[in-house]
Order: sequence, then structure tokens, then C-alpha cells
Amino acid sequence: MNGFSHAVRRSAHTAHGLRVMARAGMIQGLAIGRALGALKEVRRWGPLVSALRHSTRNRPDAPAVVDELGPVSYRELDLRSTALASALHARGLHPGATAAVLCRDHRWMVESLLACAKLGADVLLLNTGFAAPQLADVLEREGAAVLIHDEEFADVVAHTRNGLPRYLGWTEPGVAEPGPPTLEELITERSDPKVLIPPRPSNVVLLTSGTTGLPKGAKREIRSGLTAADFLDRIPLRAQETTFIGAPLFHAVGFSQLSLGFALGSTLVMHRRFNVDSLVHAVREHRCSALVLVPTMLQRLLDHHGEKLSAPLESVRVLLVSGSPLSPALSERAQQTLGNVLFNLYGSTEAAVVSVATPAELRTAPGTVGRAPRTCALRLYDEDGAEITKQGVSGRVFAGGALSFSGYTDGNTGEVRSGLVGTGDLGHYDENGLLFIDGRADDMIISGGENVFPSEVENLIARHYQVKDVAVVGVPDRDFGQRLRAFVVPIPGSGLVPDEITEYVRASLARHKIPREVILVDQVPRNATGKILRRVLTDHDPQP
Repeated sequence: MNGFSHAVRRSAHTAHGLRVMARAGMIQGLAIGRALGALKEVRRWGPLVSALRHSTRNRPDAPAVVDELGPVSYRELDLRSTALASALHARGLHPGATAAVLCRDHRWMVESLLACAKLGADVLLLNTGFAAPQLADVLEREGAAVLIHDEEFADVVAHTRNGLPRYLGWTEPGVAEPGPPTLEELITERSDPKVLIPPRPSNVVLLTSGTTGLPKGAKREIRSGLTAADFLDRIPLRAQETTFIGAPLFHAVGFSQLSLGFALGSTLVMHRRFNVDSLVHAVREHRCSALVLVPTMLQRLLDHHGEKLSAPLESVRVLLVSGSPLSPALSERAQQTLGNVLFNLYGSTEAAVVSVATPAELRTAPGTVGRAPRTCALRLYDEDGAEITKQGVSGRVFAGGALSFSGYTDGNTGEVRSGLVGTGDLGHYDENGLLFIDGRADDMIISGGENVFPSEVENLIARHYQVKDVAVVGVPDRDFGQRLRAFVVPIPGSGLVPDEITEYVRASLARHKIPREVILVDQVPRNATGKILRRVLTDHDPQP
């Protein structure tokens, strides 16, 4: 009976996923049998290549990627990535080996991902902000066989002294010094490459944020074409639109939207570096209907353009933010300026999609991460392993969807309960069943025996009219175990003094949540997706 019930649920899940993708236009006009056949192709090629092949058949001459050098069509992208796969294979990159990629967002980054997937080689996506020691450690630990990097990272790579075969992605124009071959050279030399069929789908290794230490490698295995439904169930992206991806492709946010964009046959606009004016110009020029950002990028857009931002972004109907917490203050400000276009995606490196907040939910509950898509499972558990369903009770977040997390590359499988993977976050439901993230379990501060989540204090301080940015951390205290220290970035010229913040918090929160120290700083250290680097702040010495 249990097996029968499981089969019924699985069939219902598949049917719903197909309806979601049909609504988005991914399988429009296809019979169900052909649609299921297209989904099975994922098991052979993996999600990225199968999506590319699907869109190349349906929209061969449509632009797939637009970077600073212009457009690359789906047909060109398919041919170029096949040529690159053939050239890399001839140079010794074989199925099952790992290719490390240290590139910004551009065509060669995308072609590297596709080429490795066509070979069945695993891809290790590297953070472009790595220093040489961190890069060297990750390359050795993950067993990289080759390294593909942009020319700008040549010095950092040289200092790692790893001796790996290297290939250059983006290079600056001009006379190049003798060095590693470029990807463009490899592509050009294979004029008539053979289409390779990998013996197994490629895996993608994403690195966790590493905000408190060395990032861990998390291996993703996507064996179901229904993964797209996890995103599309609550985010109304549609086929053949134009999307600007501002989030870095080496992070889970950018990589997921690259795969989804190809599956939708969309045109994906990307720039190597985030620049407010360039982004606005590109959105207007290409009439982008979707925009993918991390919250700090949204903050910078609003700070730069203010209320005038609504006009240049009038074509945008889906503004998707993810990668780090969206504060209630930023949520409210964005909606006041841009209208009902904001979607807040909460996910993790281990579980791609956990929940999504729609514009309506963000209006009634600013800062919420919403609800889980129907294609995903979401549960909260207490320390004893009991599921939490009551409102206002904080617990550990566990989730699962079509994406399969097969553990960290060091052999650790992470925390798993009832088949769901732990995200490492604590959260609670409100009276309407909407999820709020309280913060990382490791970041919780215990002061005088009381639990304090930094995000609660940060969200309050962020609403102060003279505050531009804020971070709150716990530091050792002889009497209370820990005390709160707030790092506040004032709005330039505001004349803000620390005592104003202390009294502001005192008026709204309990005594144990009031920062004992308020330090005014020029900026809060954050990673590429805007997450606060709390370890940097806890090591900060405020004494002169």
C-alpha cells in the first residue's frame, strides 16, 4: 500500500511539474509523450546541455547569450561548445575528471560549462574573489585536473604554483604575452568536431559561501527535467523572454538561472562586472523582462537612481533576488519604487529552491521568503528532531526538490532528516504560514542565557533613516558569555552618532538585544552575493 501511495504521489508530482512547465511555454505544443522524452534526455546529457539542445532545435538563430562582445546564437553556442569539448578531450580532459573554472560572466564561461558537460567532466565553479592561498587549497582538495581562468586572474593563479594545465577565457585586446592557449584558439582549431555523448552526466561542484571559514564543495546531481518546475511554480518566468543575470554564474543563484534560461529558450544578457549604469542601459536596450540580482545589487540600484529607477526598468516584470537575506526595509523600498515585480527566492547550495515569496506576500510580510513550491518539500525541526508547525517557533530548515544533493566533496553528507537536506538556517512560520529566516544556526548569539538572532537587530537598525548598511555580531563577554556589537555604515553627511543607534534599538527591542557597542564603519564586508562576512567582523579590534 505504501508503494502504491508513493507511486500515486510521484505521478501527481510529475503531472503538476509538466503543467507548470507548459504554462511557462517550455513544452508548449508538445505531446505528453514527447515532453516526457525531453525530460529523459536530462539523464543522458545533464540539465545544461539538454536545455541547450532543446532550444537549439526550436530557436537555432535566436540569441542565447549577450555579453559585452555581442550576441551568440543557440546554434553557435552549441557548435562552439562542441568544438571546445573536442579540443579539451584531445588535450587529456576525460569523463569523470574535474575542470576548475575561474571566470566572470561571459560567453567563454558558459562555453566552458557546456563543453565539460558534453565530455562528462565535472565542473568546479570557483569564486572570483579568491586569494592565492584559498584558491590553491580548493584546487588541491577538489582534485582539479585542468584550470580555465580569465586573463585577469593570471597573477593569482601563478602564486598558487599548482602546475595544472591552464586555458584562458576572457582576454584583454592587445598583444598578448606567450602564455596558456585561449579557449577561442581551442574552438577555432576544431573546424569539424564530432558530437560527443558522455558516458555519464557531468556533475557541478558549487562552493558554499565560506563566510565563517574555508568554503566546502557541494556536488549537485540533477537527473530530472522537473527541476525547472521548482523555480517556475512560484516565479512567472516565460519562454523566449530576455533576462539580465546580474548574479555571478559561479554561485548557485546565477548558475541555476543560466540553466533555467536555456530551458526556456530565453536570451540571457550578462556583464563581467556589476555596474549600475551599464545594467540599466542593457535592460533598456534589450527590453529585459526579467532581472536576477543579489540584494546588495538591488540596494545599489536604488541608491543610485532612487525613484527614477522605475522608468528605465519599465520592461521588467520579474525582479528576482536571492543569494543573501532581503531585509524588510529594502523589500519595501523596492516595491514602492518598482511596483509588484519583486520575488524573493530562498535557496541554498545544497537545496537549490526552498521557498519563494511573491510580490503580494512581500507587501503583507516584508522580508519573508514565502512558501515552498508545490514541487518541493519544506519542514522545520526542533533540536529533538520533532517537526515544528506552530507559528513563531524557530527551528532548523530542511528542504528537498528535484535537485539531488549527493553530499560534500569531503565525504560529509551534511544533516539529513526524512530525505530532506538541512540548509544550516533557522526559521519560523508566521500566522499565515509564511516562512521567515532567523539566521544561520552558527550565527545565533547567546547573551546572558538569551538567544539573539543578528538579523532581527540588523533589520531594525536598517530602517533608521541615517543608516546605509549594518551588521551585528556576537563577541566574547566575561559576564554575559557574548555581547552584541553593531557595525553601522552611516549615510554620508548624516552626522549619525553611535548613541542614536543604541537608543533606537532600546525603544523597540528587549534589553538583551541592544548592542553594547556601535562602531561606525565605511562598509560592511560581504561576499559576491551580499552575505555578511561575520568572521571578519568578529576578528575586528575596535580599539585604536
